[in-house]
Amino acid sequence: MGFLRFLSLLFVLSAIASAAASQALLRMVSEGPSSGDGDDLYCDSWRLSAETNNAGYWKTIPAGCLQFVAEYMNGDRFLSDSAVVAAESLAFAQAVQVVGDGKDIWIFDVDETLLSNLPYYVVNGYGSEDFNETAFDEWVNLAKAPALPASLRLYEELLGLGFQVVFLTGRVEAQRNATVENLSFAGYHSWNRLILREASDIGKKAAAYKSERRAELEAQGYRIHGNSGDQWSDLLGSPMAMRSFKLPNPMYYIQ
Repeated sequence: MGFLRFLSLLFVLSAIASAAASQALLRMVSEGPSSGDGDDLYCDSWRLSAETNNAGYWKTIPAGCLQFVAEYMNGDRFLSDSAVVAAESLAFAQAVQVVGDGKDIWIFDVDETLLSNLPYYVVNGYGSEDFNETAFDEWVNLAKAPALPASLRLYEELLGLGFQVVFLTGRVEAQRNATVENLSFAGYHSWNRLILREASDIGKKAAAYKSERRAELEAQGYRIHGNSGDQWSDLLGSPMAMRSFKLPNPMYYIQ
C-alpha cells in the first residue's frame, strides 16, 4: 500500500512539474523572447507559426529573433527546407498527365520563390525593419537577385515534363524590363508569360489580385496544376491550383 501511495505521489509531482513547464513556455511564447537560451526555441516556434499562417498578419519579425532569422536564411536549414518543397512539387508534377496542348501550366511567384532578395535583406535587417518601398524598388532595378537553387532546378524539371510556366508577381508593370533581365540573369528561360500588377491592380491585396489573374487564366482554358509561392496570399483564394506549394520565408508577410 505504501508503494502505491509513493507511485501516486510521484505521478502527481510529475504532473505538477509538467504543467508548470507548459505554463512557463506558454508565457514565453505569449510575451515573446527575452535574452537568453530560450530565444532560439521561441524564434523557431514563431517561425513555424508564421509559416503555417497561424501568426496572422505581422509587420516585422520579433525583436529578439533577428539573429535567428539571419542564421536561418544564410544556413543549411533554409536550403534544406526549400529543397524539400521542390522535391514534393516535382513528385506531384511527375504524376500529372500533361496533355501537350500548351494549356497545362505551373504558376510561380517571383520574389523569394524564384529570385532571392537575401542580398537586400542582409543590409536591411532581415525583416526587422519596416518595409522601405523606395529602397526595395532601387534593388529591383539592379536586376541582380540570384536564383533560389532548388526553385531553379524544379523549374528546369517542369519544363522538361512539358509544363508551360507562368510567372505571377506582385511587382508592377513598370518593373517588367528589370524583372525580365533579372530572371534571365538568374538562369530562367522559356516561360509562357510574366504577369505583373497593372494600374488597376494598385492597392489590391495580393490574395485578391492573384486570384483574379488565376481566374483569367482558367477562363482562357489553362489548367493550373501547380502553384509555388513564399506567401499564403500567393496560393489562397479562388480558383486555386490542383496543388499549392509554400516556400519558406520568415522575413516578411504579404496579405
